[in-house]
Amino acid sequence: MNVLVTILNFISQEILNVPAYLIGIIAAIGLIALKKPAGQVISGGLKAALGYLILSAGANVVTAALDPFGELVFHATGAQGVVPTNEVITAQAAAQFGATSAYIIVLSFILMLVVARFTPLKYIFLTGHHMVFMSMMLALVLSVGLGTDHQWLIVVIGSLLMTVAMVAMPAFTQPFTNRVTGNDQISVGHFNSLGYMVSGAIGAAVGKKSKSTEDINFPKGLSFLRDSMVSTTVLMVVLYMVFAVWAAIVVPTQELFAIFPDQAPTDYGSFIMAAFAEALQFGIGVSIILYGVRIILGELVPAFQGIAKKVVPGAKPALDIPIVFPYGPNASLIGFLASFAGGLVALGAIALWLGPAWGFALILPGMVPHFFDGGGAGIFGNATGGRRGCILGAFVNGILITFLPAALMGVMGSYGVSNSTFGDGDFCWYGTIIGHVVQLGFTPGAIGSIVIAAVLFAAAWLWQVKVVNKGWLPAKGHVAFIDEVKHEEKEAARAARAAKKAADAAKAAKVAEKAVASDEQAAA
Repeated sequence: MNVLVTILNFISQEILNVPAYLIGIIAAIGLIALKKPAGQVISGGLKAALGYLILSAGANVVTAALDPFGELVFHATGAQGVVPTNEVITAQAAAQFGATSAYIIVLSFILMLVVARFTPLKYIFLTGHHMVFMSMMLALVLSVGLGTDHQWLIVVIGSLLMTVAMVAMPAFTQPFTNRVTGNDQISVGHFNSLGYMVSGAIGAAVGKKSKSTEDINFPKGLSFLRDSMVSTTVLMVVLYMVFAVWAAIVVPTQELFAIFPDQAPTDYGSFIMAAFAEALQFGIGVSIILYGVRIILGELVPAFQGIAKKVVPGAKPALDIPIVFPYGPNASLIGFLASFAGGLVALGAIALWLGPAWGFALILPGMVPHFFDGGGAGIFGNATGGRRGCILGAFVNGILITFLPAALMGVMGSYGVSNSTFGDGDFCWYGTIIGHVVQLGFTPGAIGSIVIAAVLFAAAWLWQVKVVNKGWLPAKGHVAFIDEVKHEEKEAARAARAAKKAADAAKAAKVAEKAVASDEQAAA
């Protein structure tokens, strides 16, 4: 048994937990299915893996630049509370629930491939770190609710719940993803799907006449801001400088300089320059992410045609949320800021009302979830509702990823993990529902969890068949899409006129030819 646990831990932690390896393997399998030469298989697999490593390196640079920015904000404002961090709570629970998590992640991945092969939900979830977070959350909730004496049942139920989440959430977001990308080649495999759907729906409701964030007309003197790398960096420099100066005024010197331990500032001048350097690092990180995404798309999508044709017909890769960032660089930045603003508003509501009245935990806005989740929500909102959809959709996302972690923390607190919680929406609503169900007792908890999986799976199946497969797209009433339709109709009418003209000319030529033949016959 210990050997099996060790093997499963190795597979889940050293292979499935490394998205680059997973994506490289999937790309290689796709190329093999397409019967490509060995050299092309090796090259394609390596480039897909390297593309994800580049994306991850960019994400790490962004995260490293956002951490001290969060410290600046909270030191300057004096806010106290819990910052939702997936990595922290996973590390806390790993010692006690790591083996169960390993079983769940391996079995659920196998079940996901079976579901993709034999049902309409043909999504292959490739965001490895989110798979680890979800498996740990389910292992924790189910183990404590159902009891550790029933590990085999916990693994089975946890695997069913996780499999359903991995195929259902990409299905629910697919129409919105298609609107973002303009095609149906990829899906989003990131457990903040609720936020993306809500943002896309809000955009469709409020932004029918709102222009895209990507069409912002900067004054001639600010035309350099059209470059997304420059505009992103400039905005972060401004934000960093504002909070750095604010913190320099209100925070004691020793505590202030400790915000940037790597730069080790010794005076206020070096402190300001340390903040400036971190802002530049943020811009570099975003640029690296976009470059990595381009490589992944260039290698993985063509290779996936082999999987779609041979292994899992019609399969779509469900990838991490930065995969959509190139489709709206301005929207991702605006969405980050709007989501952060929503988080601050929700923080105020908890501090002034929900906390004192209902005992809600004080959830501080984390820079990392607001950047990735908020940026993604901004892109989805912009795709369906332009600038208005981007801002309002991301703002509501910020509220969601503050209230939902607070709700989940109420469940986690009873499990002895009271100092942290998950930060993305799907972990929180899914975990909160399952956590309350398993608290009903062993039998009702087990049955209730299976019912939750069945209901979500059936809903996703119905959505896929009735909505996604029929080509429904949100925001058909948006002015931009109306213009597209009118343009397509004009082009079609123009082509029809040209075809009619050609047919008339051919008909006239035939008539003339017959007349000539008749004249020749009469003359003979």
